Amino acid sequence: MADSAALLVDDILPHQPMRQWVLSVPFPLRFLFASQPAVMGRVLGIVYRAIATPLTRKAGYTKATARTGAVTLIQCFGGSLNLNIHFHMLFLDGVYADNKHGTSRFRRVKAPTSDELTQLTHTVAHRVGRYLERQGLLVRDTGNSYLSADAVDTANETPMNHLLGSSITYRIAVGPQQGRKVFTLQTLPDCEDDQFAPRVGNVAGFSLHAGVAARAHERDKLERLCRYIARPAVSTKRLSMTRNGQVRYELKTPYRNGTTHVIFEPLDFISRLVSLVPKPRVNLTRFHGVFAPNSNHRAQITPTKRGKVKKPQSLDEGQTPAECRAAMTWAQRLKRVFSIDIATCGECGGDVKIIASIEDPAVIRTILAHLNKKRVLAGNNLLPDCRASPSSPMGLLV
Repeated sequence: MADSAALLVDDILPHQPMRQWVLSVPFPLRFLFASQPAVMGRVLGIVYRAIATPLTRKAGYTKATARTGAVTLIQCFGGSLNLNIHFHMLFLDGVYADNKHGTSRFRRVKAPTSDELTQLTHTVAHRVGRYLERQGLLVRDTGNSYLSADAVDTANETPMNHLLGSSITYRIAVGPQQGRKVFTLQTLPDCEDDQFAPRVGNVAGFSLHAGVAARAHERDKLERLCRYIARPAVSTKRLSMTRNGQVRYELKTPYRNGTTHVIFEPLDFISRLVSLVPKPRVNLTRFHGVFAPNSNHRAQITPTKRGKVKKPQSLDEGQTPAECRAAMTWAQRLKRVFSIDIATCGECGGDVKIIASIEDPAVIRTILAHLNKKRVLAGNNLLPDCRASPSSPMGLLV
């Protein structure tokens, strides 16, 4: 999570305004994308073009005279550990336009309105549906649309398909309660819909949100956003066990009906985790437009000049990106990844000078033994008593 966000902010995303576009798809398409990742990749290309083209036109240019780019992080999970494949796309909030001097200049565009989001969502839904129909994966009749037999692959029915379908529809996959809705815990009162009025476009099960943006100078906000969309599926801090042995998971954001927790049987919890694992060799980070690896403009836009260049270009300090990352000390990495600043004194707030990094086990044991002896003689509890790891996860019991 932290290292992926640092890579994007330091090496890929330029110092320009960025906007997050989040696209959610209907339940049948979530099953299709999970079972056939190649289709998901082609649909993602359709979605990128559907957003990039109006963005370029809104700036007053065409695809021949201007270009934009995006980085997509594909999330396979929802807040209740359900299978929910959706796209988090970090778009440039504008375009790079060519000028008469042969260089590119960034042109920012205004944030999309609610009407524009609705129209854009309709365009995405129409193009995706038309593509799936041409591929024979979607069948439409009067007022309904559903996946074809080729999409579901009924001839080769596997237990994995059952796990995917149960996870998508919030149902129990295994055990005596199979097929029922997952048990939820409601600890808050119902909330009215008008309290949740973000700028979202909803059409035929497709949901498009574009309300989060970071300005060019807000690099810290951009890195927090990258950490959020690159986070893992399960938060161990919100995971616990009840006294009767069930698994309880706290939702990051309560549902509108006041639901704050979901309860799983241990076996069903394992089935949920299995359904969240993507298929092998499926890249969950995709680069589009000027950020694409084969783009001729990538080296001119990215901060570390990544891309296709005739000669490797160095940074301001004469270091390559690999050398810059290798030159980062372990103390700097600790502060960047875990927000732990060991260079500042916790008592007075002054600077702490790092004298040495001791890695020899014999020297470490000698120093710790000396500190322990000093603590005993002084009668102060400078160090906690040593203890072994707990034999049972008592900390998880409620």
